[in-house]
Amino acid sequence: MRLAVTVVAGLAGLWSTAACSEEAGPVKTLTPIQEYVVRHGGTEKPFQNEYWDNKAEGIYVDVVSGEPLFSSTDKFDSGTGWPSFSKPLSDGAITEAPDHSLGMSRVEVKSSKAGSHLGHVFADGPPEAGGTRYCINSASLRFIPKGDLEKEGYGEYLALFD
Repeated sequence: MRLAVTVVAGLAGLWSTAACSEEAGPVKTLTPIQEYVVRHGGTEKPFQNEYWDNKAEGIYVDVVSGEPLFSSTDKFDSGTGWPSFSKPLSDGAITEAPDHSLGMSRVEVKSSKAGSHLGHVFADGPPEAGGTRYCINSASLRFIPKGDLEKEGYGEYLALFD
């Protein structure tokens, strides 16, 4: 069952209409901005979020499910103030759907397992990396540093950094 949710969010001063998945299970303990972003399709402020300028090696996982989504090897500085990636870790990690909210036509990106709103995908990324830019909210992610991958259960991704 999918619910249409309209939210007025004081955190970012924006409103958003988005679909949330009840199948994703109960919301884990999230901060207010994480809740706003992942469950209500919100957007955090540019240049004022946790990972926009993170240059450490590691992977980014869904803050709700822990599903691996992106690698620092595919992260680039888009100048937008949000973490930007040229591709997801795997084709099945994310879903894409048209988004016509806020008077714009975009493509929304969600995590496959939890249905968490991640951000949007655009065709203005680096040409040498395929030309795609996944513009992702830091609030929808948890960063696992390279040195913690094994300990956190993501050891299979260490090969990305060899």
